[in-house]
Amino acid sequence: MFSELVKQLHNPCTPYQLPAPASDRAAWESVRPELLKALSDRGLSRLPAVWPQLLAADFLEFSRSGNRVRFEDKQFERRNLLNDLVLAECAEYRGRFLDEIINGIQLICEETAWQLPPHNSYIRDTPQLPYPDVTRPLIDLFAAETGAVLAAARYVMSAELDAVSPLIGKMVDARLRERIFIPYLNGHFWWMGDGVSHMNNWTVWCTQNVLLAAALSDIPEETRRQIVEKACRSIDYFLDEYGEDGCCDEGAQYFRHAGLCLFGCMELLNGMTGGHFSPLCQAEKIRNIASYIQRVHVAGPYYINFADCSPVAGRCSAREFLFGKRTKNPALMQFAAEDAMQTEDPLLTGEHNLWYRLMMVFTDQEMQNAAAHGAHTASGNCPDIFYPSAGLFIARDSRFCLAVKAGDNDDSHNHNDTGSFTVYKDGKPMFADIGVETYQKKTFSPERYSIWTMQSQYHNLPSFTGCSQADADSCPYGYAVSFAGNSGTVAAMEHDGAQYAASGVSWSFDADTAQISMEIAGAYPDPRVRSYKRTARLNRERSIVITDRADCAPLRPVLSLITYETPAWDGQSHTLSVGELGSCRIQGAGRVTIERLPITDPRLQTAWKHDMWRVLAEMNGNELELEIQ
Repeated sequence: MFSELVKQLHNPCTPYQLPAPASDRAAWESVRPELLKALSDRGLSRLPAVWPQLLAADFLEFSRSGNRVRFEDKQFERRNLLNDLVLAECAEYRGRFLDEIINGIQLICEETAWQLPPHNSYIRDTPQLPYPDVTRPLIDLFAAETGAVLAAARYVMSAELDAVSPLIGKMVDARLRERIFIPYLNGHFWWMGDGVSHMNNWTVWCTQNVLLAAALSDIPEETRRQIVEKACRSIDYFLDEYGEDGCCDEGAQYFRHAGLCLFGCMELLNGMTGGHFSPLCQAEKIRNIASYIQRVHVAGPYYINFADCSPVAGRCSAREFLFGKRTKNPALMQFAAEDAMQTEDPLLTGEHNLWYRLMMVFTDQEMQNAAAHGAHTASGNCPDIFYPSAGLFIARDSRFCLAVKAGDNDDSHNHNDTGSFTVYKDGKPMFADIGVETYQKKTFSPERYSIWTMQSQYHNLPSFTGCSQADADSCPYGYAVSFAGNSGTVAAMEHDGAQYAASGVSWSFDADTAQISMEIAGAYPDPRVRSYKRTARLNRERSIVITDRADCAPLRPVLSLITYETPAWDGQSHTLSVGELGSCRIQGAGRVTIERLPITDPRLQTAWKHDMWRVLAEMNGNELELEIQ
């Protein structure tokens, strides 16, 4: 798609024009005064600037203990601080932030390397080197993003930096050439794609930021064109693995680095070629990718989540709004504008890509107008949808949102969650997907599925008790030892891999019901799980019914149900109350037990403000039915 179009390009690839350098006072003075003051106040709050000291021991810490945040927190803070100071200087233009801006640029240019320690390897899925090789620059997510940050800062402040010394800009040029352009054109990093290896958000995230650095830098036109051509090949590899339906198999949170970085690539390619790539914005796949984020939104901060995605996937910003604009999707524009107005961080202070923050500043007024004057487009008005590429089913009525994940256990950022369901009622999580803890060394290693949040027993899925220790020894991470806190109990869980999948998937939507059915026995490594058929049905404006039928003797199914609100079981009425949200009548269960899941991890705490719960319902027979009201 992109590679074919670039072959038809006869015009030169020219530099890209970012929104308003600091010297364009007319543009900056057109920004809403309240926003300019907020930018200035943010900058002032950062003075005197405290630049974190990046030490060799910080980098080495990952290889020694698996701690990745000791280094990355300091690295990220340097970029965030630089951006705050640049935007404050643009807002007030009095020169009082300039020296610290130069300090920040120099410090970043002087860093030994720009990649993160957990990314410090040249071959995918191989052990990381404990220390950077300065003779062989490596481009990972944050090396590419650092290049983009420096290029954008230099572009926005070019006149002011040159007035101090043109050598500052030359320093930035030298670093970009050494650490971005030369290794990009002369090397091959796995995320560039080869037509065989699996791609993920890295492909367009890295590609976008390399393109941004090239688009803003004073480099030969031929070099810029070579970068554009190579970038287009990578974008095609990324799109080849995307379904025509536009579903992001990494979830809503990763859409911001996948679909939205694809949008960023298209913006830059159009900007450098006079709109040559704009027809692709109307391609069905691109339009579907853009609309995904609205279709998986539930209400307020909540999104349908699976894999490593959090249910609180972040508020929209100018990027979603502009993607809707480019793809001629007014509903997406309206949704993005309304959602962005709810953010607690309108300045995007946690974002260290300066380009995104500039887009937010110069799209602010248009989004304000859309939110104030447009018709409200709540996600509850989105149609039901089934995404065949990922097996994701979503159905809604005025109170319920039901999502079911079919597919397989080979998604990018995979959790073993084939067949799991989530239920929201009145915009709040009733039966939830926990998400993922803070990334650590084990997260992306052969031990990934020893982490509890990755396992099917902590999703709304069955486990099968009655297995042996020998079963567990023969299939690591396919069995839970001491299941449900019972010492010596071994239970079969789902396993990771493309072969561990749902089969016989069928779905339907009509005026009264929405339903999906599937066989999920194939997701389990134990052959004694001969069949486990799950049907999930939304009876609109009445209830949700989950029906599970098992053939697994001599094993015994135990269904896990994850709740955020405190559950209470009434054995007389066979009813599980979920806080004040609603109830779930469980037919066919024997013993039902409830255990608290402490939420102590900082990443999980961004979504869940208190502990969660796991309800364990033992199937008494071969059928279990949940009626959720």
